[in-house]
Amino acid sequence: MARKIPEINAGSMADIAFLLLIFWLVTTTMDTDTGIVRRLPPPPDLSITPPPIKERNVFNVLVNKSDRLFVDGRIGDIRTLKMDTKEFLSNPTNREDLPEKRTEEIKYLGSFPISKGIISLKNDRGTSYDMYIQVQNELTAAVNELRDELAKQKFGVKFSELTNDDYIQAIQKAIPMSISEAEPENIGGK
Repeated sequence: MARKIPEINAGSMADIAFLLLIFWLVTTTMDTDTGIVRRLPPPPDLSITPPPIKERNVFNVLVNKSDRLFVDGRIGDIRTLKMDTKEFLSNPTNREDLPEKRTEEIKYLGSFPISKGIISLKNDRGTSYDMYIQVQNELTAAVNELRDELAKQKFGVKFSELTNDDYIQAIQKAIPMSISEAEPENIGGK
């Protein structure tokens, strides 16, 4: 006499699988890519010739395909890039080899010297994404630290903690984010 094999009741299997799927969807976080926040300028008017920019007002940052950093034609170091950038933009002792300043009346700040300095960033097509992000972070951190210092001096709090839109705009006008990024090309270097 053959024994009958008992059947397994699979009626609730689909319900359990559905509940596990819902649980997984609710508890799992999805990583989202975040970009570098930059406000792009409007397209240039081709009928207007841009004014010449003095060499002393340009801070050249170059990253080659081997991830070597060059700052103003010399070998640079990612660890000192932020401090070099801050010194360039602030020009605290009004050195002749650092950018000029123009004095402008800024609401809430009064008469303030604004740097004419521009950071020119150029990468090789072979530059690693990691090095690109490191350089971007250091340049942005330099501007943010200068803004924090001015905000603390004038308003008693860091720039990131300001809640008054007028104060935020005043600090941004006093210390603009002047980073010009050239299209990557094959630069070379070892």
